[in-house]
Formats: sequence, structure tokens, C-alpha cells
Amino acid sequence: MRADFEQFFDAVSHLVDGKQLNDSEVGKAFVDMMQSLISFDYSVIFAYRGTERPIDLYSTFDAADYDVFVSLYQNGPYLLDPFYSAASLPKPGVWRMKALAPDRFFASEYYRSYYVQTGLAEEVGFFVPAGEGVTVVLSLMRREGSGAFRDGEYALMRKAEPLVAAVVRNVWGRLGPRFDHSSHSRKDERTAEVEARARISDRLTLRESAIIELVLQGHSSESIGLRLGVATGTVKVHRRNIYRKLGISSQAQLMSLYLGRMKVPE
Repeated sequence: MRADFEQFFDAVSHLVDGKQLNDSEVGKAFVDMMQSLISFDYSVIFAYRGTERPIDLYSTFDAADYDVFVSLYQNGPYLLDPFYSAASLPKPGVWRMKALAPDRFFASEYYRSYYVQTGLAEEVGFFVPAGEGVTVVLSLMRREGSGAFRDGEYALMRKAEPLVAAVVRNVWGRLGPRFDHSSHSRKDERTAEVEARARISDRLTLRESAIIELVLQGHSSESIGLRLGVATGTVKVHRRNIYRKLGISSQAQLMSLYLGRMKVPE
């Protein structure tokens, strides 16, 4: 598609005219700006801080898609998302999912049990550290029927990144109190997922706990070995010990335990 510079400048004007904008107004202006340059099907903006439940700042989903992309995602799967991992580092810039995903991502239980439900061909994110330990990720998505972004479109997103980052830091540079308020309001509501992970950790060593997260994210034994600085054979031994300690025999069962859908053995 050809860039619509009239739409682009109009969207930018809404972001820089000095008015106090709410999340929806900023999100809509961002989407309008990017739609003037490239085509995409969905957009969602999340703020991440540590392992806390991400805050959904804006999205373009209908009710059904919102349940999958936001509500279900916030209930645990985000912890295994390559975008969450990149936001936690943080890893600023514009990143394609395929550049961040582990080597076995598309064969992982996370992909099979959650990500496949999104029906996406590709997702690209603007990763912006916004201060106070918060990273804001603005995602653009294409459905399978629309196909992946072309290299030229990705290059255009990278050129827009300084402007997007400046807007995010200006508008969402003080999200810490919102996370604090959210954590305080939920302090007596430990989710099944959090409790399940705590019970799993009680049964495993720190090294084993790290390995199960890497396994569920989609890392092969070879990839885990490189990340942890151990031999591939050692990783395989750890994986066998993990399954034995947890009384399971498959990655699907491990995922169910991790997300609190299956009881951790006493």
C-alpha cells in the first residue's frame, strides 16, 4: 500500500498537540498513524513490569478476540510469551516474533495450547522502556489469511520507532503507580497459576525451575544448554528428573501444572 501522509500527519498532530490524552486516545492515534504506513489486522498495547499481570492499555479486538488475546493471555500464558521475555530484559526496538521466538517455539506446548488460538501469521512489536521498571509493547498483528509483513514494511516500522518511543515515554512514563494499585487490589487474590508455580518451585531446584520455563517457552535441550552454560546431556537429565519429581510424562502435563489447571502432586 502507498503511505497516506495526510492520515499520518493528522495522527501525529493528535499525539503532540499538548492535550492530556487517555489510553484509548493515544492507542487510536498510534493505530491511525501506523495504518497510514502499512496494513495490519489487529493492534494491542501492553505494559509489563516484572512477573506482574500485564496492563492492557489499548486494543482493537472485538469481544471474542479480546478473550483470547487479552483475558486468557493475562491469566498466565504471558509468562511464556517471547514478547514478555524481551520486555523483561528489556530489549528496546522493533522486533518480529520470529526473531525473538526460541528454536522450538512452533512445536512448544505454549504454541499448541495458547498461541495457535490467535490465528496469527505474524506479530511485530515496538518495545519501549518507559521507566520505573516498565516496558510498553505496541504490537501490530496480521492474521494467517493476510500473510506476514514484508521486509519493506518492517523497515518502515523501524524508521517510525524513534517517534513511537518518544510518544510512549511522554504519555506512559509514569505507569508504576498503576501497577502498584493493581497489585494492591489483587493482593488477596493469588491466582491458581501463581499458586501452582509456587508449589512446583517447592519441589524443584532453582536450575530445574529455570529449565521448565525454557522448555515451555519452546527452547530445545541444545538451546537451554547454551543459555545455562551446561551440556545438552545434562539438560536432558534435568528434564527427566523434573518429570519424575512432578509425576508427569509429557510437556502437555507440565503446561497444565504450570498454569494451575492440574493439581501439583503432594
